[in-house]
Amino acid sequence: MAINYNLAKVYALSDNDPEFVMQIISLFVTEVPQDLQQIDLGIKTKDHKLAYAFAHKIKPTLDLLGMSMAHEEILQVEAWTKAEGKRKEIEATFESVKDQVEKAVKEIKKDFDL
Repeated sequence: MAINYNLAKVYALSDNDPEFVMQIISLFVTEVPQDLQQIDLGIKTKDHKLAYAFAHKIKPTLDLLGMSMAHEEILQVEAWTKAEGKRKEIEATFESVKDQVEKAVKEIKKDFDL
């Protein structure tokens, strides 16, 4: 049972096509954790452009998977990159996004036997 994600938008977008849904969740499980590593690197090294590029890339995926809080927080990460803020300002927000994604990935893998 989905607690950390919601596939309603994915099913609506796909006209309930199970193959499309599997493609979306497979991409989420494989790519988003890697993208988060790049954001983490960008934050740690103050490479604002790197952090922005990957935050911008995963933003629609978080929205599509009904992860509202993570989506809102990734918008904050994006805003931080544009303002080229200090690292401490964004670390807790980013950790929250990372934690939510990890929980969703774990749950999706269990729910879909991936």
